Amino acid sequence: MADELSRREFLYRATAGSFAALVGPDAFANAAARAAAAPQRKFFANLAIGLLGSFHATVPETIELAVKYGFEGVDPNADYFASLSDDDLKRLLENMQAKKLKFGAAGLPVDFRKDEAAFGDSLKKLPGAASALQRAGITRVSTWFAPSSNDLTYSQNFRQHANRMRQCAQILEDHGQRLGFEYVAPRTSWTRGRYPFIHSMSEMKELISAIGTNNLGFRLDSWHWFNAQESAKDLLTLRNSDVVTVDLNDAPADGTLNDYMDGHRELPAATGVIPVKSFLDALVEIGYDGPVQAEPNNADLRAMPMDQALTNTSSAMKKAFGLI
Repeated sequence: MADELSRREFLYRATAGSFAALVGPDAFANAAARAAAAPQRKFFANLAIGLLGSFHATVPETIELAVKYGFEGVDPNADYFASLSDDDLKRLLENMQAKKLKFGAAGLPVDFRKDEAAFGDSLKKLPGAASALQRAGITRVSTWFAPSSNDLTYSQNFRQHANRMRQCAQILEDHGQRLGFEYVAPRTSWTRGRYPFIHSMSEMKELISAIGTNNLGFRLDSWHWFNAQESAKDLLTLRNSDVVTVDLNDAPADGTLNDYMDGHRELPAATGVIPVKSFLDALVEIGYDGPVQAEPNNADLRAMPMDQALTNTSSAMKKAFGLI
């Protein structure tokens, strides 16, 4: 028995010695260094109540709801900021900082989809709105483009958008703000009008290049990315500075690219149809550091009491972020 124990001890020590030679302190240190050097999530789970349904809350109420349901940011409101005194705004921002919350992206308050008169009138108000956002330290603004028109050909629509967005972008740039554009990709959307318009990342890049200001980027949406049949490789062509804000969602389990409807989506990571992990991993890799909010466009969620809708949304966002 003693000889057997000695043999076992010898084998153990010999094996341990061989393993230590292969994965000794240097190997463990190298593995730890690789783990530390791996890209880490910089973006944050943002609460955009307006994207969940017909729910309403003031900015202070939204801040409290974000804390209650575990979000890391809230959407800003230019009109609300404009109504605050310097002292009130200072207290609001101190409250945000104490609660470790960030602001997401503001919507572009310009009627650029209407006629020239409506566009011109609303554009006059943009400097005031941009100033109100600047007071609160907001640097992100975004909007979306209709993917088709019954009146304008692609070229006409492109020129109109380039002209109008250039004017908006120049005003925002004067106030230290970036402007993000969202393309709408479902086939049922861009085939609805007589003339299809921008509905992919590559087309949006062309518009951004034509506008020519230095403060433009994307409002990315996993739903549109998926419907445009784009991949992580497409996302990896972007830099952090190219992404202004991000919407996250999933697709119904019983649909196809030919029949997905823009108003019928699911909460993030609900069905697994959209490769949410691949989408978020790419955002981590490019170092995206802005807001990510759920935009499910889901009838069941809209019909819920707000507390239940926020509980479900928070759980979905945590599930999605847990994939990376």
